[in-house]
Amino acid sequence: MLSESDSRSGAGATLKAHYDRTPPQDVEAERAVLGAILLRPSAISAVLEILHGGETGVFFIPVHQVIFNALIALFTTGRAIDRVTVMSEIGVNPAFDSAGGEAYLTDLIYAVPTSANVEYYAEIVQEKALRRRLIEMCAQVTSESYRTEQRVEDLLDVAEQQIFSLNQQRHTNKIYSISALLGSTIELIEKNLKAGEHITGLATGFHGLDNLLSGLQPSDMVILAARPSVGKTALALNIAANAATRNDKSVLIFSLEMAKEQLTHRMMCMVGTVDAGRLRKGFLSDHEFPKVQKAAGILAQAKIFIDESAGLTPLDLRSKARRFASQNPLDLIIIDYMQLMHTSGRNENRQTEISEISRSIKGLARELSIPILTLSQLSREADKDDGGSPKLSHLRESGAIEQDADVVIILSRPPASDREGKENMILATVAKHRNGPTGRVDLIFQSNYQRFVDADTGYGAQRAAREDTYSAPADDYYADPIMEAPFSEDDEEIF
Repeated sequence: MLSESDSRSGAGATLKAHYDRTPPQDVEAERAVLGAILLRPSAISAVLEILHGGETGVFFIPVHQVIFNALIALFTTGRAIDRVTVMSEIGVNPAFDSAGGEAYLTDLIYAVPTSANVEYYAEIVQEKALRRRLIEMCAQVTSESYRTEQRVEDLLDVAEQQIFSLNQQRHTNKIYSISALLGSTIELIEKNLKAGEHITGLATGFHGLDNLLSGLQPSDMVILAARPSVGKTALALNIAANAATRNDKSVLIFSLEMAKEQLTHRMMCMVGTVDAGRLRKGFLSDHEFPKVQKAAGILAQAKIFIDESAGLTPLDLRSKARRFASQNPLDLIIIDYMQLMHTSGRNENRQTEISEISRSIKGLARELSIPILTLSQLSREADKDDGGSPKLSHLRESGAIEQDADVVIILSRPPASDREGKENMILATVAKHRNGPTGRVDLIFQSNYQRFVDADTGYGAQRAAREDTYSAPADDYYADPIMEAPFSEDDEEIF
């Protein structure tokens, strides 16, 4: 029979390199897991769900790992599990023989309190194993950090990957029956019915887009693509302002192209309907300055946060987003724009690098369960196609963007042959929608104010083309976007 002191001594010299104190362990829980399986072989299925990947080393006591590996081998080949088959599978093994062989197996069976608690025992074993692995990992990172030839970026990337891998081991995806999911699904449907709204996600503030998308859905990666100077940044800021000021949502913007002051300037013009050129030059009239003050008051209450990291990597994005989400509510992330991101490692080509970035963004959206609106450039091929039909194939540098994205919105101008009288019109084409319809939405871009408005909300293209202020009924959700003029032309407030 294996004594506790003997068993601990068998942990091996390799562990001593990582631990200067007694490593995390629970020998009794390990014995209980093995004994429960020997007592009730069907219990191994539940154990493997918890100790997934356990054959690579999850038990602290070496002989326990030997026995567990034998149990796994028997289970995977469909053979019976009992003392005889386990003995046969192990064969000649010094650690097993020194522990007492068959007598030790018998002792394991009699030592287990009850096989009914096997899942609880397995969770204890898994928790202790993860702690030991974390200690080993930190020791390795510490050792590598002393090597000056290693780049800090590479060290951080490796460390985060290892931590993420450990976190994945801690969580196992359960298998749910459809009957167990019906209750929560019906509750969600009833909630939406009571709300009386068709928007189930985060509202963009644009009638046509919200009709098609039902808002930006949690865990979705939404691509907003266009050629330069078409207005993708302006539209993204419009959506951010709508979400933050109208629905009290929290928005985190990663701006790789524009400084935080420039973004703030744009949103001031957008919310206050102040001419961007005049504001930048300081040529404001007496009635325009109160608009600026009003816009500042609105934005001061908005939960909009800006990160202007120029060399953003997927590692930076994940780290910053996770840290922010752990400290604050977070409803939407905007990245402006994807092609300015890069990876810290070496890639075969730019397409491979963009593919890695795209997968990372999609993974982050699922992890945080929020939509991520990612801006992207279209290739020059889109300029050659003047038919007014932007294509997914025009997405620049990688087909992985098209594959990973849940929604792709492509901005374009009307065809040259149909552009007369529509100089301010922008076509927003939902070219991909994984869970719903596609289609086209017409928007009016008021460039002086860096503001987008619906083309079909009553004030229409003619009035929007004047880039003038407007008022609308307060009970009309879409005819009264948050970027409304807080002051009319005669300096009276609009409510």
